[in-house]
Amino acid sequence: MTKKCFDAEKYLKIQKKKIKQRIGMFDKLYLEFGGKLIDDQHAARTLPGFLPDLKIRLLQEFKDDAEVILCINANAIEKSKIRADHMISYETEVLRLITFLRSKGIYVSSVVITLFDGQKKAKDFAEKLKDYKIKTYFHTFTKGYPTDVDTIVSDEGYGANPYIETTRKLVIVSAPGPCSGKLATALSQLYHESKKGVKAGYAKFETFPVWSLPLKHPVNIAYEAATADLGDKNMIDHFHLEKYGTLAVNYNRDLETFPVLKEILKRITGKAIYYSPTDMGVNVIGECITDDEVAKKAAKDEIIRRYYRAAADLKKGIVAPEVPECIKLLMNELGITEKDRIVALKAAEKRQIANGLPSAAIQIGRRYIVGRKTGYLSPISAVMLNALKTINKIPDEVDLIAPSVLEPILEIKNKTSNFKESNLKIGEVLIALSICSTTNPVVKKILDNLDKLQGAELHSTHMITDDEMIVLSNLGINATCGIEIDIA
Repeated sequence: MTKKCFDAEKYLKIQKKKIKQRIGMFDKLYLEFGGKLIDDQHAARTLPGFLPDLKIRLLQEFKDDAEVILCINANAIEKSKIRADHMISYETEVLRLITFLRSKGIYVSSVVITLFDGQKKAKDFAEKLKDYKIKTYFHTFTKGYPTDVDTIVSDEGYGANPYIETTRKLVIVSAPGPCSGKLATALSQLYHESKKGVKAGYAKFETFPVWSLPLKHPVNIAYEAATADLGDKNMIDHFHLEKYGTLAVNYNRDLETFPVLKEILKRITGKAIYYSPTDMGVNVIGECITDDEVAKKAAKDEIIRRYYRAAADLKKGIVAPEVPECIKLLMNELGITEKDRIVALKAAEKRQIANGLPSAAIQIGRRYIVGRKTGYLSPISAVMLNALKTINKIPDEVDLIAPSVLEPILEIKNKTSNFKESNLKIGEVLIALSICSTTNPVVKKILDNLDKLQGAELHSTHMITDDEMIVLSNLGINATCGIEIDIA
């Protein structure tokens, strides 16, 4: 079991207090929520003890006083942009967020389609949102942005966007992914609120980088690795250093835009409220790290995983060569390599023993379990079945699923598919196990123990298909694949 280095309960307590203090400064606070609102697996992996649903638990503390505005970029809709972690579109993620937040008693008041310029798919999505009984607004590009502050803070700029009706003291502005227009939406609202005589404020909730950790701390470098495709770079907040004499870490985009943002806020509110990007933030995550050495190790492991994934994405043609190269440079800076992912070495060793057959390895605690492609099973399916046997102390020679069950599944799969495949993927194998469990108590016990795979590390010597990667992610398994490793 991974040792924890983060106190989630302390975080909830002091984070709630921090946000309440910021709310108290204004009649209404627009709080931009960066990163993932739900399923924050990066934070959970980088800071063991941070729970993937911790932000939702935090929002539930404010559910009587808060509402959520979700932003989605019209161009992301038009291009069918995909969230890589769940392999779903941004539109689907917005719908998932609405449904999930409502189920937790959190009020979602509206969706804003940003950078709208008549895109047909954006209009179609707005129609779909009617089924969810949610208000939809269209915001266009802000005239004058980013340099002409006089135009930005005018009826031609932010004033050209419709006012989003809000009724609560805390307004959370979130999105399915980056570059969705959260900041522009919040500032547009501040402009309209000021014209209505409402003293509204803005603040930013960002989990990473952690402003109170050193610039080159592995936790902060892990953030750079996670955003390598966006080109984010951690930097010392020189505005904060100049004003307060205190070192704080922020990132390039916030530092670059702060002078303009500061002036915009000053024009809208009538006075200077923030003197640095760090001032705008409300996150207290650094105060809740309980074991710095464990945090450093977990962050280094996450950086290596990011490298493997970026290299795999390069093979798929979905990232530029600069992305894995950037992460590799970060690894060099920390003195770590891809060989430090032991489970990848175990998979490579298995492939060598198996005469080059696609192989995989999984690490559960201190145990390493391996598997290879067989006549019926993909390497992922094989290693997962071996892992389930190990966890449940079932002898290796026992077949959890008889060939007589697997054969007809594979036959019907090939009859109904355009592509002939020689083996079954993990999702199909789990369905087969669930069918067998109705008559086999041993298999039922195995399925009851699937949660014991959560937090396991897995590596495949060959590319993992998107559908298998989704299953592994849903099981809480950290999977990588695809890079050739020299084990000589």
